Amino acid sequence: MSRRIPGFFVVLAAAGWMAAGPTVALAQTKPAVTSLGPDFPKTEIFIGNSFFYYNNGMPGHVTLLERAADPDHKQDYRATMVTIGGSGFDWHDVESYFRPNAIGSYAFDEQNNVVFTRRDKLFDVAVMMDCSQCPIHPRLKTVFTEFAKKDSDIVRAHGVRPVFFMSWAYADKPEMTAQLAEAYTIAGNENNALVIPAGLAFARALRKQPELNLYAADKRHPSLAGTYLAACTVFAALTGRSPVGNSYLAGIDEPTARLLQTVAWETVQEYYQ
Repeated sequence: MSRRIPGFFVVLAAAGWMAAGPTVALAQTKPAVTSLGPDFPKTEIFIGNSFFYYNNGMPGHVTLLERAADPDHKQDYRATMVTIGGSGFDWHDVESYFRPNAIGSYAFDEQNNVVFTRRDKLFDVAVMMDCSQCPIHPRLKTVFTEFAKKDSDIVRAHGVRPVFFMSWAYADKPEMTAQLAEAYTIAGNENNALVIPAGLAFARALRKQPELNLYAADKRHPSLAGTYLAACTVFAALTGRSPVGNSYLAGIDEPTARLLQTVAWETVQEYYQ
């Protein structure tokens, strides 16, 4: 099943509070950027921390979802991950990630051969996340705001569109969901950047099926199911396509994978509309 959200458009951000639906009690500003279409991206650089690299790397799962959805052009999809454990926006030297003939200039194919990338522009989008508490931490939230702008300006100067990844609440601190949603949505609006509502997808999944295990033992990093849910949400947000029915299941049992695919699509539709 594949359906695209309408092409790129911007609406005026509504300051204040919004109810996300009859079963959702999350306060958030409306996102201004709601699609990357009609020129949907195929290549991404993910800049972040261990939330990205857990479970063999969420970006790899995103690429496998993209290729499964578009097998005739699967060679066009590629993701590169640049992560520092525990890092926030300010730990990354984003300018250095766009050095010529450096990050993303070659990769490994399905037969483990080195393949050199022959593109004028290595990445279409840069998906960036701050540390899991930084956007709402009393001492670090101003750093989040400052570097959201700095890093957005840097990637745009290299012809790449900035995207923010809204992270999820800790398992024992559900109140973080609305706080992170608000902080990321405001930052996205201020920088004309798409925001991927992964944190809202976690909350929705746990409302639908509270016994789902989306977390590692530390209550903040993702389990494989959590990584897959985040990857499905990224896929839906970046491509405008529904992940429901996608053949790539990441080794998760089919009923659970279909639930996570559905949650991701519902979350993206609700957040952007």
